[in-house]
Amino acid sequence: MTREVPIFFTVDDVYAPLLAVALNSAIKNSNPERRYAAHVLNRGLSDENVRKLGSLATDNFRIDFRPMTADMNVFDDRINNRLRHNYFTLTIYFRLFIPTMFPDLDKGIYLDSDVVLTDDVAKLFDTEIGDNFFGACHDLSIADNETLVGYTETAVGVRGHEYINSGVLLMNLKKMRDCDLEGHFLDLLTTYHFDSVAPDQDYLNAMCNGKIFYLDKRWDAMPNNARPPQEDPGLIHYNLFEKPWCYDNIQYADVFWKYAEDCGYLRELKEHKESYTDEQRETDRDAIGVLVRRCMEIPLTEITFRKLHEKGVKIRL
Repeated sequence: MTREVPIFFTVDDVYAPLLAVALNSAIKNSNPERRYAAHVLNRGLSDENVRKLGSLATDNFRIDFRPMTADMNVFDDRINNRLRHNYFTLTIYFRLFIPTMFPDLDKGIYLDSDVVLTDDVAKLFDTEIGDNFFGACHDLSIADNETLVGYTETAVGVRGHEYINSGVLLMNLKKMRDCDLEGHFLDLLTTYHFDSVAPDQDYLNAMCNGKIFYLDKRWDAMPNNARPPQEDPGLIHYNLFEKPWCYDNIQYADVFWKYAEDCGYLRELKEHKESYTDEQRETDRDAIGVLVRRCMEIPLTEITFRKLHEKGVKIRL
């Protein structure tokens, strides 16, 4: 297998230090006999962050920076376009435009910036996913919360055990282009403005359910105090509020700090953690409550993915 392994990240200046940890972990676990390309999609990333992130590249692992050129004016800072309800960033939508931005690629991996690789990402790339749109893992961050599972079923129209996390995607870029996933997404977004607690993720689940390959859970291990840590994770995803750069006693925190040590942003990450205030922690706790409340409220509204699907509107591709 000689082809280059393409990995896509989307980032802004706020998440640049986390991307450095993710890149450092991917590079350190890469196969020296393989070649890799990290494509960093961004809008307005500072020259200093481009320099520091780019300096992590090695002979077999190149890093390039691609300005996001798609028209983002259709996205505005409304609560139904926010990540975790309290953080608005256009970068969460960038992954949906990858197939058309890279027409020469038929397959690629998308990763959120808040991940750490503990195994060779080429093993994930080599996974065969057939004619599905993408491979992804079940979203275990919702599995133990009855309200969140209820939301996926009554609002998104996807059974809880089929709902995927969009932070790790093994993408069938050719199929996504052939079926115009980008165009369908934009049509749904601009026509119905679905209220959502996980904007891009809910759309992907609603549009692609039934045509998703379910990856081994080791490729999207998440900190969860209700469950023991996975014994052999290939990728750790510090999802939602389980952030070792904000809190103590987070599962897999030692893995994060291991790869943060020489990523070029250790000082910034430590300062961020040390300066994380009680007010910010209170905001996080409030955000969890708002998230749960919205999961109960949205299914009661007139326009949901499930209700329109049941009325015959084309939601799924």
